[in-house]
Amino acid sequence: MVDVGGKTPSCRTAEAEGWILLNEAVCALLAGKGISKKGDVLRIAETAGIMAVKKTPDLIPLCHGIRIDSAQVECEFFPVLRKIRVRCRVKALDVTGVEMEALTGVSVAALTIYDMCKAVSKEMIIEGIRLLSKTGGKSGDFISSTGSKEEGGSRA
Repeated sequence: MVDVGGKTPSCRTAEAEGWILLNEAVCALLAGKGISKKGDVLRIAETAGIMAVKKTPDLIPLCHGIRIDSAQVECEFFPVLRKIRVRCRVKALDVTGVEMEALTGVSVAALTIYDMCKAVSKEMIIEGIRLLSKTGGKSGDFISSTGSKEEGGSRA
């Protein structure tokens, strides 16, 4: 592991996003009540993403455990585009960044959506998981040069 013992704690934030491309059967499920046999798809995925943020050091080798001050995961369904955008925002006052936590939150939320909808169809694609921004730390701030794809993610 990288030695972070001499670093001064600072406020660090990160935001990540990812997309799930859906077929018509899964869109029909979500356009209804959004409930699969396992429950409310988007709300459970958001909860799973938050849980994953907290478990990041257990999943990523050599990733430091940090105290998370805030974690938010939002899953937004775009029925016309047949896509779901997953966003994760993480904040911590610590000596190392939260980028991996934000990316892990998005990844696990997207996998949860797949798991909850696979009985309807396995024709889903998870794509475009990336860091949108980060603040704090020695390397300074970062904002993705391509920005967020507000209109529905990359075209498949």
